[in-house]
This record gives sequence, structure tokens and C-alpha cells, in this order.
Amino acid sequence: MHLGRVIGTVVPCIVYEGLAGVPMLLVQPLSKEEKPAGSPIVCSDATRMAGPGELIYYEGGREAALALDPWFVPVDHTIIGIVDGVHLSEDPR
Repeated sequence: MHLGRVIGTVVPCIVYEGLAGVPMLLVQPLSKEEKPAGSPIVCSDATRMAGPGELIYYEGGREAALALDPWFVPVDHTIIGIVDGVHLSEDPR
């Protein structure tokens, strides 16, 4: 799982049948300190509740396709949860 922040929405002009009704959001990947880490990515939203400005966690690769119903739709990244808060420990483990 990876941490990210929703920074916008994506409106596709053609939608794969299995993705009809699934929101597509633009997400900025973040480090554990909540700093930008890389370029923004497009994520499908399995929660169907995330919106701009929200802190989320997402999965990529094959696991991203498993988070949606039906399984194995053609996605690279999927939002799988909304983060309520982040608390970092001083312990490096």
C-alpha cells in the first residue's frame, strides 16, 4: 500500500465496460512524511468516497485490479482506503 493525496478528478471519454461508474482520480504519491514523492498518477476509486484533498492509500499492479468488482479490470492503481490520520514513531524499526 502507498500513501497519496487526491489532487483532482479525471473524466475519461471512453470507459471499459467493467469500469462504468467507477470514479477516476488524480493522486499525488506521498512519502511517509506526507511530502510529494514522484509524479501524479491516475487511480480508480474502489471506495467510491474519496475526493479532492483527501489523504488516501492505494495499491498498484495486479493487486489494484483485485480491489474492484469485477476482478481483473484493466487498471494500474486503485484507491483502497481513506486515511483518518498518520502518526509516525521515533523508532526506526
